Amino acid sequence: MFITHVVLARELTPSGYGVFAAALATITVLVPLAGFGVGGFWLKAFGAEGWGAVRWLSRSFRVVILSTTVTLLLLAAWAAFGPHDESFRRLLYWLLPVIVGYSFIELVSAKLQLEERYNALALWRLMPQLARLLLVLLVVSGATGQVNLDTIAVVYAAVAFFMMNAGFVQLRAMAQGHLALKGHLKPSDAENILQTKVTSIVRVSDVARRTWPFALTGLFYLVNFQSPVILLKYLASDQAAGIYNVSITIMAVVYLLPSAIYQQYLLPKFHRWANYDRSRFLEVYRAGNGGMLLLGVFASGAILLLTPWVIPLLFGKAYQEAVSLLAILALCAPVRFLAISIGATLVTQEHMRLKVLYMGMAAVINVLLNILTIPVYGAQGAAVSTLLSEIMLLTLYLLAVRKHIFGSDAWRGWSLMPKTSAEEIKS
Repeated sequence: MFITHVVLARELTPSGYGVFAAALATITVLVPLAGFGVGGFWLKAFGAEGWGAVRWLSRSFRVVILSTTVTLLLLAAWAAFGPHDESFRRLLYWLLPVIVGYSFIELVSAKLQLEERYNALALWRLMPQLARLLLVLLVVSGATGQVNLDTIAVVYAAVAFFMMNAGFVQLRAMAQGHLALKGHLKPSDAENILQTKVTSIVRVSDVARRTWPFALTGLFYLVNFQSPVILLKYLASDQAAGIYNVSITIMAVVYLLPSAIYQQYLLPKFHRWANYDRSRFLEVYRAGNGGMLLLGVFASGAILLLTPWVIPLLFGKAYQEAVSLLAILALCAPVRFLAISIGATLVTQEHMRLKVLYMGMAAVINVLLNILTIPVYGAQGAAVSTLLSEIMLLTLYLLAVRKHIFGSDAWRGWSLMPKTSAEEIKS
């Protein structure tokens, strides 16, 4: 993804890159509504119910079909009637398939997480990014002048169709009972018969009531992270949107490590530990906080040291202004790393609605601050707004974990090694 954006930024002007980045951000911000949080719900349901959660699958697919259809209609309406020019409207239309492609990517990712097939998960997450990069390079190499934005959008749409087909094969197998669920004993034939009877009482509304918090957390996360690009296009300029997108593209790479650890690897385990092994849950929470805080400080320092020469080297001198933006956004790294670690505990058991509330508050504050600061300070205002909303969200997480999950243990014992491991080494 990073290399693809480097290529696009270098081949397009900052204004052209800003237009494409704003269009893509408009699409991806609503991706969580299309999938409606079903992937996250699967991780929680199977973590709590084991094989019994199979009863949710059939209705889950129906929820995704319905929510994706509604999201596509909303985006089509915005493309047709929103306050933008014809070229931007056309880009939005071309990128609509990306919504459906991402839904398949997230659902199959959840399946592979439940099976703890992490090599397959890594390959699955790599496929769309690698395909986009190869096709973008092909388009760029064949272009005689400036790359056409519509052509790039068609590349993204083509990759989305490919992921739909590949994902459909995986999900159809899952719907037919081909699931190698890890961490739970497979039920006997008698229990399977009983489970089939239970399945019939699950309704679409039952699934929707359980998945909407996961949909909103994904939505609020993307609003917090990507809405400044969209707002900069409408409130400042296409060029400002392009330069800011360079800075958050670098931050997205920095955030890969904590996201992979917690959202891809540890999350299914957290759901099991929260229900069946509280001591292990607390140990990993403490060790994770210490590790994420240290890594976040290191990442912040690396950004401050490296970006003054990395930006002009990779993206070109036209994006030099992104260096000053990253000087602000670098301060977000330790805050975000720690928030991912602490916030992961709020996804478990019945605490998800608290996380939705806090993320929603942070997203609203972020948007309001951007609306106030962008007309006056431009991209600098967007960066400061993001930093303030990140600090607010971390503060809310810290208070919530202490009050609702671990009590007085929540703020102490943060080390890089779980207690049991330290005792084993000592002995």
